Amino acid sequence: MRRDESPLDFIGDIYDAALDPALWPEALTRIADFTRGQAAGIFSKESVSKGVTARHTAGFDPRYVRIYEERYASVDPMSPLLFVAVDQVTSTTDFISYDDFRDGAFYQEWARPQGWVDAASAVLDKSAARFDFLAVVRDEASGLVDDEMSARLRLVAPHVRRAVAIGKMTELEVAQTAVFGDTLDGLSAGVFLVEATGRIVHANIAGQAILADRDFLYSTRERLVARDPEIDRTLRSLFAAAAKGDVAIGTGGIAIPLASRDNERHVAHILPLPAGRGHRAGIGNPAVAALFVHAAAMDRPSLPESIARHYRLTPTELRVLLSIVDVGGAPEVAEALGIGAGTVKTHLTRVYQKTGTRRHADLVKLVARFSSPLLS
Repeated sequence: MRRDESPLDFIGDIYDAALDPALWPEALTRIADFTRGQAAGIFSKESVSKGVTARHTAGFDPRYVRIYEERYASVDPMSPLLFVAVDQVTSTTDFISYDDFRDGAFYQEWARPQGWVDAASAVLDKSAARFDFLAVVRDEASGLVDDEMSARLRLVAPHVRRAVAIGKMTELEVAQTAVFGDTLDGLSAGVFLVEATGRIVHANIAGQAILADRDFLYSTRERLVARDPEIDRTLRSLFAAAAKGDVAIGTGGIAIPLASRDNERHVAHILPLPAGRGHRAGIGNPAVAALFVHAAAMDRPSLPESIARHYRLTPTELRVLLSIVDVGGAPEVAEALGIGAGTVKTHLTRVYQKTGTRRHADLVKLVARFSSPLLS
């Protein structure tokens, strides 16, 4: 190997390709040039079916790549790569005599028409189901794989392996982030992910609509602000507490009432997020809390059924519970339902026992929690 040549000249290209797959052809071209090959590719091969997917290639005729995937991958003499150690460099003659290779269908029908005479490969990753490998092929002018080519590929293979691993993690993150964003945008409730300072990291479509109205919630310098000064102070303190992992908030969150200018009632549920959740969601700055905002209505079809099923309430007990929340005390409920006050009190006692509550206010909070988009 000549002293003036080093993989350091293009290692950056390899890691750039890990983050932007469109750059892999250029990186593979540099790898082929450095190893004295004419084409290079990263392939993923199924261990049992022998099926192959060409993840990235450079220098190959796309038509022959497709033919390889569809027809010749199963007869590739280098299929035993599955049993080779990661980063170990091999060539055709490590698996088959060169005479047998030249007599086989793989060479005669696929390699020879392209002018390929040999290939050097390195396993990048493997599992029980599949393995990924880097292959660099040579034509007749370059000759068979030699010690120098193998040495050069050994220098490059670990970087390609790491880059492929990074790429897989990045693809997973992108997929998770896409699902994450689609899920939030699909909620009818406004959702805001915020930092400890109240700065909005992400707002879903419904949340953006709330901010656009500039009513009970709006944004100033990217910070979430409540129109009511007292509620705004409460939100600030809760966001700061969430950043510190304050157990006062609890994993179930806290509900805060909000009112619009025309006195429409809304409820904001603050849910603390585990440390680093913002980063794992693909967001540049870590969110410490999620704020879910929805109208304080109890007309969700699943709300009564959810409460009854959770606390094993009878139909009458459920009616009393919802009436207490909607109408008021026992006398008012008795009049509204057309039953005796004593009967209401009997059912209410059972509701308290089953739900672990003691006061009317506790029942209101209980129903509000079940109205939360987090629990519906």
